Amino acid sequence: MRFEDDPTFFDRADAHIHLSNSQMTGEIGPGKVSASMMYATARFNAYVSWIGFDDPKDMANARAETIQYFLEQYQAMLEENLDDYINNFNRYTQTPGG
Repeated sequence: MRFEDDPTFFDRADAHIHLSNSQMTGEIGPGKVSASMMYATARFNAYVSWIGFDDPKDMANARAETIQYFLEQYQAMLEENLDDYINNFNRYTQTPGG
């Protein structure tokens, strides 16, 4: 499913981003918040994968394919967002939280 097929996709993503932004304080910087968010995403994606299986052997057999799928999706999303920040660098510099 592509984002365009889901009208609430960006609303959910923005809710996660707002939560992460709210966790940044003087003591907790963006790197720590990012690490927590990545861990939560990995944990949730493992859960989403787990609910699709009836047997641990089947899940183990699909492990490499599952990892490859999530890596490809993350890479594509990261590339898209990095390009957005590169192309809109000056505009985002004027906007707190980008």
